[in-house]
Amino acid sequence: MRIHESAENYLETILMLRIKNPYVRSIDIANELGFSKPSVSVAMKNLRENGYVNVDSDGYITLTDKGKKIAETMYERHKWISTWLMRLGVNEETAVEDACRIEHVISAETFEAIKVFTKEFMSKANDKNDE
Repeated sequence: MRIHESAENYLETILMLRIKNPYVRSIDIANELGFSKPSVSVAMKNLRENGYVNVDSDGYITLTDKGKKIAETMYERHKWISTWLMRLGVNEETAVEDACRIEHVISAETFEAIKVFTKEFMSKANDKNDE
């Protein structure tokens, strides 16, 4: 099942916040994304009902295995694409913003091709530098 870009963004944000903090709450997500708490609460309800997150009695949000898989996919794409764009000479702010958009529409096949090409290119560049 394909989920909406906004849901992917929420899941990725939860993962990123969880990397930095021991717990994640709706207010943390709202602050990170610049959204209202009611908007985030509605989104968390939808994500919970669809099996992507769990919310405990204290309001702490965790990713389910299904949600974590999507979040990790988006996060990996974001990191690779933004790094790739910066290596092409794009400034960091633009690269990060563009990566946020690209990561949701790029196919798995195309993303894997970019990873393979980038790894091969960097390996050849490193070999030339060693000469």
